[in-house]
Amino acid sequence: MPNSQDLILALDQGTTSSRAIIYDQQAEILAVGQTGFKQHYPKPGWVEHDAMEILSSQLTAVTEALVMKDIDTSRIRCIGITNQRETTVLWNRKTGVPVAPAIVWQCRRTSEMVEALTSSPATFERIRESTGLVPDAYFSASKIKWLLDTLPGVREQAVRGELAFGTIDSWLIWQLTGGKTHATDYTNASRTMLFNIHEGRWDEWLLDLFDIPLQLLPEVRPSASFYGHTEHSSLPAGIPICGVAGDQQAALFGQTCFEPGDAKNTYGTGCFLLVHTGTRAPLSKHQLLTTIAASAPGAGQLEYALEGSVFVSGALVQWLRDELGLIKKASEIESLARQVEDTGGVHIVPAFTGLGAPYWDMDARGAILGLTRGTTKKHLARAALEAMAFQLSDLVDAVRADTALELNQLRVDGGAAANDFLLQFQSSILDADIIRPLNSETTAQGAAFLAGLSSGLWQSTAELKALALGKEHTSFSPNMTAEVRKNHLDGWHQAVERVLTKN
Repeated sequence: MPNSQDLILALDQGTTSSRAIIYDQQAEILAVGQTGFKQHYPKPGWVEHDAMEILSSQLTAVTEALVMKDIDTSRIRCIGITNQRETTVLWNRKTGVPVAPAIVWQCRRTSEMVEALTSSPATFERIRESTGLVPDAYFSASKIKWLLDTLPGVREQAVRGELAFGTIDSWLIWQLTGGKTHATDYTNASRTMLFNIHEGRWDEWLLDLFDIPLQLLPEVRPSASFYGHTEHSSLPAGIPICGVAGDQQAALFGQTCFEPGDAKNTYGTGCFLLVHTGTRAPLSKHQLLTTIAASAPGAGQLEYALEGSVFVSGALVQWLRDELGLIKKASEIESLARQVEDTGGVHIVPAFTGLGAPYWDMDARGAILGLTRGTTKKHLARAALEAMAFQLSDLVDAVRADTALELNQLRVDGGAAANDFLLQFQSSILDADIIRPLNSETTAQGAAFLAGLSSGLWQSTAELKALALGKEHTSFSPNMTAEVRKNHLDGWHQAVERVLTKN
């Protein structure tokens, strides 16, 4: 039975830092710890992490959180984990030591490999239909194959069952349970490009295609389920790990998007739109991804979401700050943008690393269009914020075209969600209400919700919705005519056409 003093520890392992957040039964944050770690770029387009440093940073963050409020560790009822997705670790089962640096989701070293393996239209479509993913180096499959093919003796060790593969959740679970549990959850498995999302199992055909031995892979469990007890010198022993989900699915759950049509967008370096589609796994005709959503205990069937990714969102503001020097702090962009009534016809298409959904044009490059002698940094600031909103509008249009869902409301989180100008313009361009919770830690909150439900701290998603609705939030509603909206979108789409290499 729950005790009123029970707490939940959420581990939020991200791409640049590890966080630990402690929640009480009202889903209020009691303490936060955060530790960064190094990014490694050994070659152009390559991105690596030291998995041991990730583990160390995560444990340090936990210690910080516990010390911050002098938390009695006996009050911690359970642990939830959320993580950067797709990042790939191979380690030795006996020693627990990685055989190589982790290959990060951003890494492009396997692009040519994926293109070669999926050059047949039949192969390409079979991968899409089985996994819900657009074949790309982004996902884990080709990263595993690269490690097996490139490192001397590693494939032989894998075949003998001496090695384990995991995304970062599996790596942390293995380490925190003292090597007792080699498992992942459905959401992370669905991002490997090796998992049949309809049948809920590792796909033998895909394992053959990428030449990956089954014994390398973790057991796949529901997001809200038991993953083992802690057995690590840096943590109190015996705390159950009860919830696991990839970061974007965790944010969807943390935003209490439990029903078909519920949607959230995270404005980060890029932005990620996820729309819950219930037990239906629609295959997008507009190059969105179909992925498995985190489910409450006892859901019975797998639940799904459509996901659209924008590669450059908040990173555009960082570019204006760091490379162009137009602003000194990211927070300055809103006041600068408000000083002009429009962009003066300027559009920024931030295709620094190509365009994601719904275009998936990796060769597209960024452009600033419509410049005149009268263009000022105020116009560029406004054009940057509008570009962030336009990119999300393209994703929402794709979801509306792929499904019968209206998407009249969108929940938002992430750093740029603090920008009122952006959210008001976003609401008007989407012709939908925008809801911003006071607590922006929705990713960690999702992990906490899953663990709390699994451990019995909370009894139902209805209870979680009541908790969330009772907290302060800000709403934005459309204030733009249909004609003005159309003119804005026409201008944006004309600008995108100018940078596309695939027509």
